[in-house]
Amino acid sequence: MELAPSRIRVNCVAPGVIRTDMTETLGEETLRDLAEQTPLGRLGTPEDIAAAVAFFASEDASFITGQVLTADGGFIT
Repeated sequence: MELAPSRIRVNCVAPGVIRTDMTETLGEETLRDLAEQTPLGRLGTPEDIAAAVAFFASEDASFITGQVLTADGGFIT
């Protein structure tokens, strides 16, 4: 609310389990279990999160502020 009059939008992306170098340390069995627990049946990719961030940065989101976009494949409901 404080920054909106200056046309500054504040949003965030809350990613779920994303397949990265960091998650590779969990091991293939754990990653498979996490994917099975995710309603979409897979782990996220860095590209999935980049798309969410790009949306918030685009004109398509020009009337959105103060929101959290959870990109987790339905893992947390």
